[in-house]
Amino acid sequence: MKWHEGDKFLHPQENRPIPEPGPNEVLLKMHSVGICGSDVHYWQHGRIGDFVVKKPMVLGHEASGTVLKVGSSVTHLKPGDRVAIEPGAPREVDEFCKIGRYNLSPTIFFCATPPDDGNLCRYYKHNASFCYKLPDNITFEEGALIEPLSVGIHACRRAGVTLGSKVFICGAGPIGLVTLLIAKAMGAAQVIITDLSASRLEKAKEIGADFTLVVKKETPQELASKVQGLLGCMPEITVECTGAQDCIQAGIYATHSGGTLVLVGMGQEMVTIPIVNAAVREVDIRGIFRYCNTWPMAISLLASKRVNVKPLVTHRFPLEQALEAFETTKKGVGVKVMLKCDPSDQNP
Repeated sequence: MKWHEGDKFLHPQENRPIPEPGPNEVLLKMHSVGICGSDVHYWQHGRIGDFVVKKPMVLGHEASGTVLKVGSSVTHLKPGDRVAIEPGAPREVDEFCKIGRYNLSPTIFFCATPPDDGNLCRYYKHNASFCYKLPDNITFEEGALIEPLSVGIHACRRAGVTLGSKVFICGAGPIGLVTLLIAKAMGAAQVIITDLSASRLEKAKEIGADFTLVVKKETPQELASKVQGLLGCMPEITVECTGAQDCIQAGIYATHSGGTLVLVGMGQEMVTIPIVNAAVREVDIRGIFRYCNTWPMAISLLASKRVNVKPLVTHRFPLEQALEAFETTKKGVGVKVMLKCDPSDQNP
């Protein structure tokens, strides 16, 4: 699946040679690839912030597959292993890698972020250290969903979610929903989630939200007040998953003094926020950039059935119907759309 600059449409099929893995790489036969909002954004706009598509680029970064071939230095994987792919692999051991925050490395390779190709294809090679073997009781689709789940893990870690936390999540799209799953798994006592869409909030209720709130035309202060009313207190933690200015403002007003607001959603570069309100109440504002060191935790959570991501997949398409799959995601229908890359195995 390729985005092509200038003509604003996808070329769903292009034949390329099957890549040969280097010493530290594996060649994978791809199975399941989820479509992310960023994939759609690159397709529609050709850029996200400073990341600009300048040449044809393969999309896809939420993925799993089977090892076909291993490079000469690879010892932890063998042909036939089912793996989940972490799309961000550092190219060098820089200062960020040394402190374990490799996601901040400026030279990192990242699937489907220009100029790096993604993995929405039949065969794909990747750094073997960033391919994680899946236990037999985790499906390929669950393996692909570890990528969005990792955003939830990283956000909840940065937020300090712990036993008894009261958490407010703005936005019930895929990232808001995985954040809800992880907050609950990390011990949050009560989670309230807001969205414009009643159907998305139904899904949130189904997977464990304690309170849901449909956003109408409230001011940010009014929304914060409603959140407090439903929870019975101000949440110590707010995770903002929309990037919308009004929601960021509501997040600051809603968060308990001394609490934490984590910004996950990406919107306009410049937003107006009540920074003095946050400052005088010691509300910490933190950002996240993707994730790091999350795949092992996610695999443990899925294998032990502490987290169930299966309800998030609402649509499936074979790779040949990629355009239809992207249109479905663009319309905001359902939650997570999965593309199936193996014609001989379309199972979850």
